[in-house]
Amino acid sequence: MSLATPTRLQTVDAELRERALAVVPGGVYGHMSVLRMMPPSYPQFYSRGHGARVWDADGNEYIDFMCAFGPMLIGYANPKVDAAAAEQQALGDALAGPTRHFVELAELLVGTVAHAEWAMFAKNGTDATSIAVMTARAATGRSKLVKARKAYHGANAWFTPAPAGVTAADRADIIEFDYNDLASLEAAVAEAGSDLAAIIVPPFRHDGLVDQEFATPEFARGVRAIATRAGAAMILDEVRTGFRLDAAGAWEPYGVRPDLTAFSKGIANGYALAAVVGIDALRQAASEIYVTGSFWMGGVAHAAGVATIRQLIETDGIARMTAAGQAFRAGLDTQATAHGFEIVQTGPETMPFVRFADDPELRTAFAFTDAAIRRGVIMHPWHNMFLSAAHTDADIAEALERTDGAFAEISTL
Repeated sequence: MSLATPTRLQTVDAELRERALAVVPGGVYGHMSVLRMMPPSYPQFYSRGHGARVWDADGNEYIDFMCAFGPMLIGYANPKVDAAAAEQQALGDALAGPTRHFVELAELLVGTVAHAEWAMFAKNGTDATSIAVMTARAATGRSKLVKARKAYHGANAWFTPAPAGVTAADRADIIEFDYNDLASLEAAVAEAGSDLAAIIVPPFRHDGLVDQEFATPEFARGVRAIATRAGAAMILDEVRTGFRLDAAGAWEPYGVRPDLTAFSKGIANGYALAAVVGIDALRQAASEIYVTGSFWMGGVAHAAGVATIRQLIETDGIARMTAAGQAFRAGLDTQATAHGFEIVQTGPETMPFVRFADDPELRTAFAFTDAAIRRGVIMHPWHNMFLSAAHTDADIAEALERTDGAFAEISTL
């Protein structure tokens, strides 16, 4: 199939969507549903992945800049990660207790993340932020949480952005502030008063539908100072950013270390795993909260996590994905200008967000994403994307050849 072919066969995908709607509420739910706010050509079902590429249920191949919304960190079907997982799978996964990989992974995180003195494990990002919040509340004996407005910290009743099924009481202890605005943060902390348990922040503002915004050094240091002054825990939510910005911690370049960090997504390269790391002063509180899951101690994900983090560090994976992101971003800028478009690119090179200027209803963004998808490049019209250590120079060059065709197509609309 030619790179310039504007249509792709999606008959199997269409059949699976219809079957899913009959037996699953909404068909596919959550952030991976394409029924809401996505171009019609966006594939819903996939068959496999390898390196930086995925194949949909109809066999169409794509260069993937969503990386499964973040979990793919060092490449789909990475041989070392999959070998480590397979070795443990042959021995058993969910056993009567954890395997040696549980200890090895905790040791690896404590030795890698600058502020980490202990680690706990779960299965997804909501687990991780929940553990962090419960630890902070147990340590302080307080209730209130301060978070940035519109920041996403999970799908539980405290943090979910959707109101369905959530009561006012579920959100009664949440107070919000404006990201990068210390005066706004101070006001939220004052409102919480002596009942402030924690301030939770992402390393940068990565809300959907808006330009991404780096934390200023003054803001990062201010969050740390305010939390310390208030006797509250500072939680850094690295569920999305973990091991894509700095392996020692996203705010380590600012000289800012949180009390707790929540990780998930990429830390086991697609195997279901989450982690919370924290400082020694919170160790006792973390040991007292009751959090658990029948599959949380599974050895396969822990083995995959050890292999993923070791390989990322040994191969300087963050630097490689940063370089790939820089090349992709530069190419998109050049192509947009050549075809008469103005695009705005924000966020780190490893997690880019692309917006078309003067496109408030996202019509151009949707048209471009649709054209890119039909040429075999998975992008997103309103969410940050992801680079991985598996994106090679050849992948970037081929992706840019395809996106040039997408720009050319929409320039005639």
